[in-house]
Amino acid sequence: MEKIYSKVKPDFLLHIICRVEDFKEGRQDIVPPDEFIQCSMLELNEGHAFRPHKHIWKDGERRMIAQESWVVIEGMVKCILYDINDTIIATPVLTAGDASFTLYGGHTYEILMNGTIVFEYKTGPYKGQKEDKTFIEE
Repeated sequence: MEKIYSKVKPDFLLHIICRVEDFKEGRQDIVPPDEFIQCSMLELNEGHAFRPHKHIWKDGERRMIAQESWVVIEGMVKCILYDINDTIIATPVLTAGDASFTLYGGHTYEILMNGTIVFEYKTGPYKGQKEDKTFIEE
């Protein structure tokens, strides 16, 4: 797993790249527990089951930023990842089974193969582009 930290604020985790070869038996948390988006990798064997459960509402509210993840199912995607000062910090290429997590900083994606399929995850609610994002000048 590759963790990409800001060059401006070196202790500030901006992006995480998770590759299919990072999977280990059992559960591995990918994103730190205090972030808005949460994800874990699970490699499990046949017959494994979880205790039935439901999630409960939590009191409180905190200021929020949209955090985003792309999981490549098929094909190839180039991530262009930006630092907090809008400079490019990394350009990893994702293939089937790989994932990216943007906690802070900017990003864009370039599709490198026809027929590429991805899952995109973001924190919500989505209230429209005007309240969701600003654009980085290239």
